Amino acid sequence: MMQAVRVHRYGGPEVLTLERIPVPTPASDEILIRVHAVGVLPVDWAYRQGLMQKHVPLQFPFIPGSAVAGVVEESNIKGFEKGQAVFGRASHGACAEYVTTTVKTIAHKPEQLSFAEAAAISGGATTAWMALFAHGGLEPGQRVLVHAAAGGVGSFAVQFAKWKGAEVIGTCSTANVDYVKSLGADTVIDYKTTSFEEVVQDVDLVLDAVGGETLERSWSVLKRGGTLLSLVDVPSEKKAGELGIHARFSNELAPNEVFQAIAQLMAEGKAKATIGKEFPLQDLRQAHELCQTGHGRGRIIVRIAE
Repeated sequence: MMQAVRVHRYGGPEVLTLERIPVPTPASDEILIRVHAVGVLPVDWAYRQGLMQKHVPLQFPFIPGSAVAGVVEESNIKGFEKGQAVFGRASHGACAEYVTTTVKTIAHKPEQLSFAEAAAISGGATTAWMALFAHGGLEPGQRVLVHAAAGGVGSFAVQFAKWKGAEVIGTCSTANVDYVKSLGADTVIDYKTTSFEEVVQDVDLVLDAVGGETLERSWSVLKRGGTLLSLVDVPSEKKAGELGIHARFSNELAPNEVFQAIAQLMAEGKAKATIGKEFPLQDLRQAHELCQTGHGRGRIIVRIAE
């Protein structure tokens, strides 16, 4: 038997219930992971509340979470042996002492990374990587504006864009200005005191993790032929056509090659994960509540094993 958090109906953090259930058995195309750390993503509480049910209806009960790091306990897959440290995106939930998953989005953890750092990669670093490179085609010398640059995605986007050789502009709150500068941003705009569209222009790429008014105000800062990527809203194709701009909703899941590439960059010290607050499994409700505020630095982590 093991401890796991399960959800039996859509609702607020109160529907997250700590239970004892049997340890799952991996299928022929799966591995069993003893979980050490889980990253808490904004999409986790969106699923829990039922905000995504039109697109991804869930079967109850379900185990929340997907960003996982741990050790292989049992494996039916060549290249994933018992005792190996792994991380990535689990396919059957992550907030449990043991989880089964396919290995399409699972990679090997470098020794240089802690389990918490590895658990921060899925949904944060991978989202930033796919947006900047797979969808944005970011090239050296281009100018990129990253909204919410202190967040779980934005903090990686700043680092990856700088590593690529781009000029990086980040927006954040007053409390995070120095932090975003430390990530390598060339210019940091405090959105509480300055309207970014008044001081930024001729940007090649905008990465929007805020949506709403911030997304709408971002059109004007792009040069013709530039790209607007939103992680939260679907930009208007009509408006993009009128302005001569490429715009899309960026939400594609990364393959395990991307996970491995990011982990290697981090192992080489070329990017880092910022860990925000850590919670034990029994306090997952508090972790979701904090994540749902939408304010914070780096990734919230649930610690399950040492």
